[in-house]
Order: sequence, then C-alpha cells, then structure tokens
Amino acid sequence: MTPQRAPRSPTELFTAFTRLALQGFGGVLPVAQRELVERLGWITRQQFLEMLSVAQVLPGPNIVNLSLMIGNRFFGLRGAAAAMTGILLAPLVIVLALTLAARQLQSVPGVAGALRGMGVVAAGLILSTAVRLGTGLRGNALGLPTCAALAVATVVAVGVWRWPLAWVVLGLGAISVALAWRRLP
Repeated sequence: MTPQRAPRSPTELFTAFTRLALQGFGGVLPVAQRELVERLGWITRQQFLEMLSVAQVLPGPNIVNLSLMIGNRFFGLRGAAAAMTGILLAPLVIVLALTLAARQLQSVPGVAGALRGMGVVAAGLILSTAVRLGTGLRGNALGLPTCAALAVATVVAVGVWRWPLAWVVLGLGAISVALAWRRLP
C-alpha cells in the first residue's frame, strides 16, 4: 500500500513532529500512529508497524528512530533532520523547565503522588498502542495467535519473572525470526 499523500516540505515534517511531541508528551507512539497514518495519511498502518518494528530494535527512543526513518523516506537527510528536530526540540525545552520546577517542589507530597500516577498513565498508553497495532498483525507471517503468544511470553518474562529485557529481546526475537523465516515462502 502507498501513502495517501506525502509532506510538502521538511518544514511540514518539522511542524508535524513538533505537534506530535506536544500532544503525546510521555506517550507519543499512540499519537504518532493516529497522526501519521489516520490524519495525515503519510504512511499506511502496515508501514507504520514495519517502521516501528525496526525502530524498536535500534538504539535510542522509538519515536526518534521513527521520525528519522519517516523524514528520510520523504526528504533524505534534510527530512530526517527536520523530523528529528521537531520531535526533540519542544520536549527538551519543556523537560528543562520542569526539571527546574521539580527541583523547587520535590518535597511537596502532591508532586510525588502525581509522578506515581503518571507511571500508570504511561503503562495504559503503551497497552492502547499494542491493541491498536494488533490489527496490523493479521498479514504477519507468524499469524495473530503466534504473535500474541510471543507478546504474552515477553510480558511474563520481563514483568513477572524479572528477566533482563536485553536477554528476553534476544531470545524471543531469535525465536520469532526463526519462526517467520520458516513460514515465509
């Protein structure tokens, strides 16, 4: 599938990724999927899922990796720089300001409670992204049941058994690649 339309300029990329960063502060992936796929139509859901898969195995934040790939796809190095700057600049300024404010308010019990509550919200955003992107797995070589089993195995290994994430990714990643390799024509 090809995208419905493409950004007109690196400036449009910068603006879109700045808007993403400001809308989804602390949980940009669900917003990115909605904006890039559904609202702007720059990429399809399948393309988003494929790019996100690559972004997750590369070092660095997923959304930054994704912004680099999308920017590069449309305008090469200039586009990658514009998208990455858009996704990072506003949050950098906000984080610096909040750090200064938190330093002054760290002894206030309400601030500590608010930070704990934000952790729950972040977990919910990750779960909602997984559910939304699950529909894109229908065309996956592994099939939805195998993908779901691998996802559950990952959650159990990391969340319940507390295995190191790097080893879980390497182990289950190798298993999933081997299974996909066998199933692909």
